[in-house]
Formats: sequence, C-alpha cells, structure tokens
Amino acid sequence: MSDATAPARARRTRGGGGAARRAERTAVSVETAKFIERNVPNYEVLTEEALDTIEANANRILEEIGVNFVDSPEALDRWRAAGAIVEGERVRIPNGLARKLCATAPSTFTQHARNPDRNVEIGGKNLVLAPVYGPPFVRDAQGGRRYATMDDFEKFVKLGYMSKWLHHSGGTVCEPTDVPVNKRHLDMLLAHMVYSDKPFMGSVTEPSRAQDSVEMCEILFGKEFVQNNTVMTSLININSPLTFDSIMMGALEVYASNNQASIISPFIVGGAMAPVSIAGTLTQVLAEVLAGVAFSQLIRPGAPVIMGTFVASIDMNSGAPTFGTPEAAHITYGAGQLARRLGLPYRSAGSFCGSKLPDAQAAYETANSLQTGLLSGVNFMLHACGWLEGGLVASFEKFVMDADQLGTLHHFARGVDLSETGQAMDAIAEVGPGGHYLGCAHTQANFKSAFWRSDLLDYKPFETWDEEGARDTQALATQRVQRMLDTYQQPVLDPEIEAALRAYVAEKKASLPDAFV
Repeated sequence: MSDATAPARARRTRGGGGAARRAERTAVSVETAKFIERNVPNYEVLTEEALDTIEANANRILEEIGVNFVDSPEALDRWRAAGAIVEGERVRIPNGLARKLCATAPSTFTQHARNPDRNVEIGGKNLVLAPVYGPPFVRDAQGGRRYATMDDFEKFVKLGYMSKWLHHSGGTVCEPTDVPVNKRHLDMLLAHMVYSDKPFMGSVTEPSRAQDSVEMCEILFGKEFVQNNTVMTSLININSPLTFDSIMMGALEVYASNNQASIISPFIVGGAMAPVSIAGTLTQVLAEVLAGVAFSQLIRPGAPVIMGTFVASIDMNSGAPTFGTPEAAHITYGAGQLARRLGLPYRSAGSFCGSKLPDAQAAYETANSLQTGLLSGVNFMLHACGWLEGGLVASFEKFVMDADQLGTLHHFARGVDLSETGQAMDAIAEVGPGGHYLGCAHTQANFKSAFWRSDLLDYKPFETWDEEGARDTQALATQRVQRMLDTYQQPVLDPEIEAALRAYVAEKKASLPDAFV
C-alpha cells in the first residue's frame, strides 16, 4: 500500500480535517430514500414438501455427482480438510456438511457507505437496489449503441448518486473499454469512491484486483474499520453447471478473509446452463449455492455472503436469453423460499429485458421482473436500473426510466396503512353522500404524500403534451439524464483521502504494463 495512505487513515481516526469539515458545511445534499423495509408478505410458490424434495435432491447432487473446483489446489485442500471427498478437481460433499458450514453465515449484515446516512442493511425484510452491472456497450439517444468508455462509467456513477430511489452505487455499471483490462478496476473504484457516497462493489476479475479493492477501501475507511466492518459487496458468479473457477474463488478468498461480502450467484439460463424444468433448475441452484456459501465459511466463519441467482431462459429458436417470463418468476420466487430456509440474504431480479431499445418490450419485461423481485423477498437487487439487450448494454435513458419506477417498489412495499389517518373515517364523514374529497380536511392534510408521483412520466392533458413537442418517454428520459448531469455536485470527501486514493491508483497503474485481454 502507498505511504500516502498513512495520513489519511490517521486523520480519519481523529474525525477528519478542517478542509473536509468546511466542505461538508457547504455541500448540497442529494436526497436518497432509505432502503426498502417490506410491510407486505412474500409470495411463495413452493410447499414445505416441495422444499424438502429440492433440498434432498441438491444434497444428492453434492454427494453423488459433486462440483468442480478448477485450478484451485488451495480450495481442494480446504475441502479435503473439512471432510469432503476430493478426486482430481471434483469435490463430493457428504450429506449435511454444506448445510452445517452455511450455518455460520450471517442472516443480515450492514454494508457501510462513506456517508453513514447511506449505510444499507442487507437481509431480513429489507431490499437494497443497485444499478446494472457488466455491459460492454452503452446506448443513448444521441450516440446510439457503442463501446463503453470511462467517461460513460463516471456519468452512470453520477446518475446513480443523483437517483433518489437507488440505494447503492453498484460495481461495473458498464465496462470502460478505453482503459486497459488490468487497470480499469482502479479507475472504476475511484469513481465510486469520489463521485458518490453510496455503498459500492469491489472487483472480482482477478484475485489481485480484489486485493486492490480492499486496499483502496482501507484508504477510504481506515484499515481497522475495514477488517471489523463490511464496506463492499461483490459478485462471485458460479460457472453453472456445478463449476467453480480459480478467478472467482480467488476473489472470494480475498473478500471473505477480509470480512467483505460476496454474492454467491449461479449464472442460470434455463435450457443451457440448467434443466428446462423449474424444479430441476432450483435443485441445481441450491446445490451450487450450498457449495459456494460453505466454501466462504471454510475461509472465514461468519464472513457475510448473499445467496444469489441470475435467472433467464433461452429462446429455443434464436438461442437468445429471455426475460420477464413466468418461468423466471417461478424460479425467482422459489429461490427466495430456499434462501429464507437457509437463513441467508437473497439476491435476484432486476430491470431485465431482451429489448434493443427502451421501448414497450423493455418496459413490460422490466416491470414483470421488478415486481417479482419485490414479492420474492429479494434483499439485494443488482441490475435494478439501466439494463438493456440482455445485459449487453447499459442505457442512459433506461437507467433514469427504471430509477424513476423503483419508487413504485418503495410505495408498494409500505403495505396498507390502517392507522386512524389511513382509515379516513373523518374524511368519509365530512364528505358524506354525493360530495367530493378534493377540498376536505383529510385530503388537504395528506395529498402531498398520499400517492407516489413519477419524476419522469407525462400525465399532462393531450393539448399541453402536444404543444410541448409530443415527447415520448425516451425523449423525456434524454432530457432528464442531461438535467441530472448538469446539476450534479460531487459529495464532500476529505481532500487528503481523495489525494491518497488518486496516488494509490496512479502508482498501481504505473507499475503494470497495459493489457487489453
């Protein structure tokens, strides 16, 4: 770690420098809604008998078929020491061992943000919303579809910071292809740390990059704070079916050993990476999650983990993934029940769609997926806004369209108000038969907060809408993107900490030759 980190850590212990305090007093605060706390029941599609059957079958897979840990001799040694049967790269886990190991994983945990007001609680009845992750392309109305750049990435981070209903800055919101592969994680992390004060994700594309993520967090938060608290959530994908690779396992090793959270997530496209049947897919998902979560606990008992599943099916005519389908909903609901059965936080769903544009197809498929995620008990929703074209594209317009619609999830999750105000008997008595409620005392007192209101969609009369240019939703979203970027103000950060972060990034990048593969 760079020597420049030492004064930053020391100053954080003392409570921050004078420059940081002066900046904080003059900073403009951007409103962010608290993470969702559900007051509605989860929707369950599986009976207890069905859950018993799926878990029994998952245990059979682990014991009789096993899972592969590829190019991971350290992982194989850990499993062997834990009592698993290891033959080559195949690990067979005795019945009950994985479940026993998973028991030390916490059911809830706090992910800390550099602004403590933005901390999130992951697990229980909570839902944390994070943006799209991983697309190599971006799209906007002016430039069309193109490879993503670091400038695009920084714009998405700023939009995420400015989005009221989004609780999390995410990770690889798009893949900045103009920066070398072996260095871009440094620039992406720096952008999250500097341009937003919401929680963020670390790099998983190589174990050393995960270590860089930890070290940058030690500059931002302080080394002792990082070891005692969770400040990153990162995505560890399983190579379904039943394969764990050395890159993902190496990153998991770094994060778990440093008390940082990992999403253990099978990558499921039904009919390609899993069976075409719902029960068969859920069985494979559970087997993979059990093995992955158990391995995290072999590294460090009590390390925070999230049970994840990415769910799509395949179009048997084109081979393309499909989204927002009833089969995906059944798997998402069922996996939520399995996560609660294991006592683990749950990640799934998002603004999934297969459309090439932010159009009606995108809206239908996204709405289906978002509502399914809310009602399935998802605790961490990656890809909550900005997803387009099966995840190949991060769309600026769809980012703000989705981010606006996330407000509906917040309001629906509140449930039905049965307080005295909610019952509204005084209003009914005041108005009586044949009247109207527009001017009554109850309406006047509550109309500002009674209904969710979009900041994007158009509800104006036709004549007004037509006079203003007959703009469709994409045109309104284009305007909103520009307005948000024009009014963006960077959240306060201690100048010495920012300088230490930039010095770390510059030193790391200078020490490596560029690599684009």
